Amino acid sequence: MVRIGQAIMLHRGGDREEARNRFAQLWTETGEQELFHRCTIAHYMADTQDDPRSELEWDRRALAAADALAGDEVRWGEHSLAVRCLYPSLYLNLAADHAKLGEDAPARRELARAREVAGELADDPYGQGIRAAIDRLGLQLDAGGREF
Repeated sequence: MVRIGQAIMLHRGGDREEARNRFAQLWTETGEQELFHRCTIAHYMADTQDDPRSELEWDRRALAAADALAGDEVRWGEHSLAVRCLYPSLYLNLAADHAKLGEDAPARRELARAREVAGELADDPYGQGIRAAIDRLGLQLDAGGREF
């Protein structure tokens, strides 16, 4: 998790390329059974992509890892709250990906899923930020805008 955090900090600091390189290395080093780590890596790797289709593919990988975790409650107990709170963001990212690609129906479907699970979020800055982003994307889709 330390190395994942370092890559996240690189990305947030503006070094997308180095962050992308580190996430790629972490992805190859992380085994398929390490679902929580793979979910986290893919979730952040998506944000480093330049191509919207690649971003969508990484967001799908993150969701697949989260779904696999959710199906294996015995092994993910220690991460259960983190995974439940990640779903609104995962669905929101998928919605935004589809919107960037001009795919209105899938964008609205994923946004609806994000809204359905947003109740899992705490009333803290993170939860408020995700809820606000869900609302903003909904307004953008309703206005037919493509500024994502």
